[in-house]
Amino acid sequence: MTSSPPEGATVTEGVVLAHDYATQRGGAERVALWLARAFPGSPMYTTLYDPADTFPEFGALQLRTTPLNRVATLRRHHRLALPLLAPAITSQHIEADVLVASSSGWAHGYRGAKRTIVYCHAPARWLYQRDRYLGGRLGDAVAHRARTAAARAVLSSLSPALKRWDAAAARRADVYLANSTVTQRALLETYGITAEVLPPPPSLVPAGGEREVAGVGDGFLLCVARLLPYKNVDAIISAIQLLGDRQLVVVGDGPDRGRLQSLARVSGHGVKMLGRVDDDELRWLYRHTAALVAASHEDYGLSPLEAGAFGRPSVVLRAGGYLDTVVDGVNGIFFDSTDAVAIAAAIEQVLLQTWDAEQVSAHAARFSPSRFISQLQRVVAGVAHDGGGR
Repeated sequence: MTSSPPEGATVTEGVVLAHDYATQRGGAERVALWLARAFPGSPMYTTLYDPADTFPEFGALQLRTTPLNRVATLRRHHRLALPLLAPAITSQHIEADVLVASSSGWAHGYRGAKRTIVYCHAPARWLYQRDRYLGGRLGDAVAHRARTAAARAVLSSLSPALKRWDAAAARRADVYLANSTVTQRALLETYGITAEVLPPPPSLVPAGGEREVAGVGDGFLLCVARLLPYKNVDAIISAIQLLGDRQLVVVGDGPDRGRLQSLARVSGHGVKMLGRVDDDELRWLYRHTAALVAASHEDYGLSPLEAGAFGRPSVVLRAGGYLDTVVDGVNGIFFDSTDAVAIAAAIEQVLLQTWDAEQVSAHAARFSPSRFISQLQRVVAGVAHDGGGR
């Protein structure tokens, strides 16, 4: 269940949590749920909450949303709220000993706690990696290009003010934790902040129910990603078209879905777009896939760890967060560009190679939930002991 204190009210807690918005199903949302497990009973502040589009576990938390949450359109399309999020967070004052904020651009802006720890997934991509975030290829549909151009125009007009707000919020934090070495470098370059790396664990583990997904054949390849241009799912679809005799199953939803479905139709029966699936179905897919394929520029490579927990190898772009979570020849192999030919060649290689499922699983086990929780609790205890505040 969720609750919001009266507008203008403050709440005094020991440890409180924050997350940008609980409106989608992604790696950042899974990490926010790990924070809740590390500090059970702590309230979680967030701008927007859409139970239909995020993980059901958020429904068990004490969520405290902003007044923006009353607007159904913003709950369903959080990007429309972009001009309103910074002032909404600034106005929602917190009184607490320690705030632990899961942030990729917003939650680090909550104010009022004596101490603030930011667990950073990435400095705001829409501010500092706009071209990659909005993406777009030469073959995009006209409507898609028009939406991208409109988004660029809005972000260009808002960026100076948002960058000032973002930098001020970052400076107020007492401790920054980074999810990967990529994010650690980005924090240093963007803010001059030195952060400790604390990689999150895979949230989807074999212990749990499984349910078969109809229409999926043996030996399929799996792509798990939010359908955004920078995820490069279109490049993977093109690679499958080159292979000809392999099925690709795509799990995920997002604003790029219509364009990708058009590409999938061109490929015939080789691509199956499932949209969102529940965890029981995703476990079944991970257990029965031949390999995971990922071509995005990620700040943290979470999906190879999820696949690895089921003993399945990954084929990933040699870049970004995948360099932290994939060891070539141990739990997967790399390709060096998002060119369809390079991806297809890497897929053929991973399918020809014999993989030791126990070795693959053992690598994923190094990123354990217990290690993540104990290290996070250590940081919070240290900050709380210091006292003081900003």
